[in-house]
Amino acid sequence: MMASYSHPYIPNSLDRVRREMLRYIGVESIDELYASIPEDLRFKGRMNLPKPFPSEYELVRHVRGILSKNKSCEDYLCFMGGGTWPHYIPVVCDDIARRSEFLTAYAGDPCEDHGRWQALFEFQSLMAELVDMDVVTVPIYSWGHAAGTSMRMAYRINGRRKILIPSTISPERYLVVSNYVDPALTLEKVGYDEETGMMDLDDLEEKISDDVAAVYYENPSYLGFIETRGKKICDMAHDGGALCLVGVDPSSLGALEPPSHYGADIVVGDLQPLGNHMNFGGGLAGFLATKDEVEFVREIPYRIFGLTKTSQRGEYGFGDVLFERTSFERREKAKEFVGTATALYGIVAAVYLSLMGPRGIYELGKTILQRSKYAIQVLSEIEGITAPRFKAPHFKEFVVSFNGKSVAEINRELLKDGIFGGIDLRDSFPELGNSSLYCVTEIHTKEDIDRLASSLERILVR
Repeated sequence: MMASYSHPYIPNSLDRVRREMLRYIGVESIDELYASIPEDLRFKGRMNLPKPFPSEYELVRHVRGILSKNKSCEDYLCFMGGGTWPHYIPVVCDDIARRSEFLTAYAGDPCEDHGRWQALFEFQSLMAELVDMDVVTVPIYSWGHAAGTSMRMAYRINGRRKILIPSTISPERYLVVSNYVDPALTLEKVGYDEETGMMDLDDLEEKISDDVAAVYYENPSYLGFIETRGKKICDMAHDGGALCLVGVDPSSLGALEPPSHYGADIVVGDLQPLGNHMNFGGGLAGFLATKDEVEFVREIPYRIFGLTKTSQRGEYGFGDVLFERTSFERREKAKEFVGTATALYGIVAAVYLSLMGPRGIYELGKTILQRSKYAIQVLSEIEGITAPRFKAPHFKEFVVSFNGKSVAEINRELLKDGIFGGIDLRDSFPELGNSSLYCVTEIHTKEDIDRLASSLERILVR
């Protein structure tokens, strides 16, 4: 049935225009267009929608009313991380991100804007310095996407089809990776030491074989502990003829040694900590870095921008490096398909890194280490709490175990105090019992941590 209302935001909603469109395509009604859909699949009722808003003001007011139901990390104190972390975003990052030459209707990707190419070249250069590797790709969808690609690269380099991964990997990232590599590769989990959380090297040694393409692990891990035996893991992988792939939180690299220093062939991670908002879990952008060797660079399926000479002597421009590697050039014959990605988040990360500089990144990592250590100390003094669960150095995140009340009950009580508690690990890591993953970054002051401790003490002793 035709609508009698002409909506200001819906093109061609005027009845006479709709009738002319139907006449032009040779049908009497819109229902004829759906004739191929079985009757039992058609919705017969009325959708629970408000009446059309005739003015922009009324529409904006309605949407604001819906959004006001959300409680964000600006409203509540947040100790939840697990892949999207609360960090401070310098104002200039947002100002640059909103510039018209970057923020477009096509995902920050104006195809002929060479200024954007230079911005992404600068991003690659800054990230290469941070991870201390030669080649960095333009941003892609997420850490999981980058990790999956690194595994497929390993297979194309050495022809093997098995990937060894840690049991402590993020459950969400594991789902992304397993979906991305299936059916070409198989994933096999390596156990961890119950006391430290670190990879069980005996189990790793037993599982490394001639069909293992790569060993992948994360440092810091999803559960927050630092894998102190990174070089040993990489050496074991290389001795078995496999590559070593390492996932890293870039905010840790001001305080921790980059994976390239202890043998990583490919480094991946997420740009969200580098000036990008959490966006309710959507502010993600993966990166992939490797060494400047032909066998590695040719297997990267994503765009890489480099310097090139121009027709003007002494001037340089920016263009694609080995464009034939990508699906933009080869389409269905490409090694992997790449489409619209997250260029804008990469430009923001470049702004953030250029503002921070080496000293700022060092201070960021040092601050996070200090504040997370203070949080561990304060929480461990509360009766009924074990913090951290693992006896290992930690960065940013750590597992807290509770006696008595469940994590779900504790988190509900914390909400009453305006606090988002940690991630409940019961379903993902049942062997850890009544445990939660807590996150502390540079935004958490001593007063914030003391407030959390006070709330937890009240909840647990009540």
